[in-house]
This record gives sequence, structure tokens and C-alpha cells, in this order.
Amino acid sequence: MRKSVKFSPEVVELAVRMVFEAKGQYESQWAAIESIAAKIGCTSETLRRWVRQAERDQGLKPGPTTEEQQRI
Repeated sequence: MRKSVKFSPEVVELAVRMVFEAKGQYESQWAAIESIAAKIGCTSETLRRWVRQAERDQGLKPGPTTEEQQRI
């Protein structure tokens, strides 16, 4: 079994911001996620989940925000 690695909120925020800022530098968001995930040492799927949650928190995508999830 894999050991779960916890990333600090600062690292998560930085990685998500890097994906948003790299929008025009890659052919797709997934390509940006793969590249940035390798740089920070997490899996692409982990970073994708962080990005999707940030998009929900900013109102860009439908779904429960972090605040709503914590309230439930």
C-alpha cells in the first residue's frame, strides 16, 4: 500500500495557481496538470482534484464548495 503524503495548503494553493496561470502555455489543462504535478511531486490525478475543487470554490464549475462540504 502507498503511504499517503500530505501537502501543505500553501503547496496546494501554489500548484493550483500555477495551473491557472499556465493556461496558454500548454495545449490543454490536462497537459499543464501533468507537467506541474511532476514538478511538485504529486500525481496528476491529485492535482486535477485540487484544480476542480478550486474551480467550484470560485464558481467556475457547479458543485459543492469547500465551505459547503465542511458544513455538511
